Amino acid sequence: MVKRIIYPPVWLVLGLVTVFALNTYLPGPRFTAAGFQFVGALVIVVGLLLLVLAGGLFKQADIGLTPFTSVSTLVTNGVYRYTRNPMYFGMLLVLLGCAVTVGSFFALGVPVAFALVIQWRFILPEEAMLRELFPESYPAYCRRVRRWI
Repeated sequence: MVKRIIYPPVWLVLGLVTVFALNTYLPGPRFTAAGFQFVGALVIVVGLLLLVLAGGLFKQADIGLTPFTSVSTLVTNGVYRYTRNPMYFGMLLVLLGCAVTVGSFFALGVPVAFALVIQWRFILPEEAMLRELFPESYPAYCRRVRRWI
C-alpha cells in the first residue's frame, strides 16, 4: 500500500492557503456582493458541522480519524446515511465556502482540485480496503449511499 504522508487535514490547510493566495495575487473576476459572503459563510458552517458530526460518530464507534488505520466497525448511521465521506465532504465545503466568501473566481478551482486529490489518494483506496474488510455490508452500503452527496 502507498504511504500517505500528507493527510486530508493538511490538504485542507494547503487548500485554504491557496484560496487566500489566489485571492490576493491572482483573483480573476470578482464577485464580492454581501450575498456571496453570506452564502460562503453558510457553506463553511455546514462543512464544519459535517466534520464535527462525522468525527463524533467515529469517536462513538472507537475508530481513529487517521486514514488507513485499523477499522473494526463500518459506520453507516447519522450523516453517513447521506454521504459515505462526510468528513471529506465537510472539508470540501469549507474550501468552497472560503472561495465564495473571498469572491475570487480562480479560487473556485481549489475545491475542485481538493476533491480530485482526495478522491484518488484517499477515497478510492479506502473503498477498496473497506470492501476487503466488509465484503457483504460495504457493497450494500455503497448501493444505498452515494460517495459524496
